[in-house]
Amino acid sequence: MRIVIAGAHGQIARELGRLLAAHGHDVAGLIRNPDQISDLEADGVAPVVIDLENSISDDVIQVLTGADVAIFAAGSGPGSGAARKDSVDRGAAVLLAEGAEQAGVTRFVQISSAGLDAVRGGSRPDGLDDVMYAYLTAKLAAEEDLMTRDLDWTILRPGRLTDDQAVGLVNLGPSEVPGSIPRHDVAAVLAELVNTGRGSRQALSVVSGDDSIPDAVSALPITL
Repeated sequence: MRIVIAGAHGQIARELGRLLAAHGHDVAGLIRNPDQISDLEADGVAPVVIDLENSISDDVIQVLTGADVAIFAAGSGPGSGAARKDSVDRGAAVLLAEGAEQAGVTRFVQISSAGLDAVRGGSRPDGLDDVMYAYLTAKLAAEEDLMTRDLDWTILRPGRLTDDQAVGLVNLGPSEVPGSIPRHDVAAVLAELVNTGRGSRQALSVVSGDDSIPDAVSALPITL
């Protein structure tokens, strides 16, 4: 399959690119910074320089044409303000999903976040700072947009991310469970979802748990 990963130089995305390339897929990685080209090439991923935050639909359609799967793994990153949470975590995700629809890419996988119920329906917990509120509302808006689209979408909501060594054991399902998960395990779950095609039109939470990643993914219900 031809797979396009947006935000391809992030920690989860780089591990995902390596896993998918090792599986024999044709993987392209969208990046903003040309200095990152050599890193992606070393991973077996074809770099494509494009700034989704400042692109138009035609640019995105062009890079997605011919792809079987699009994966949104981009993010505004730590230290960014509320405006960039909206322009990247929501705006870039919506732009990529819109481009996927128009380019005929049916499968779309999106990395989201745990904790979105805290801001659902306009809620705002006491003590939640402006930047985190903007981040959660942006992720929620991106999810809500994706769920309306004519795409075979899957949303993955990881718990607290760590740099711990991969364990390969997870709790994966529709209900949010408190916990953390190594970034490499998140990448492995994403790769398994792509390779198997499971998780269609499902929003899934994932933290470290007791099930092997292949078993956790294979246990997902099949939706038509």
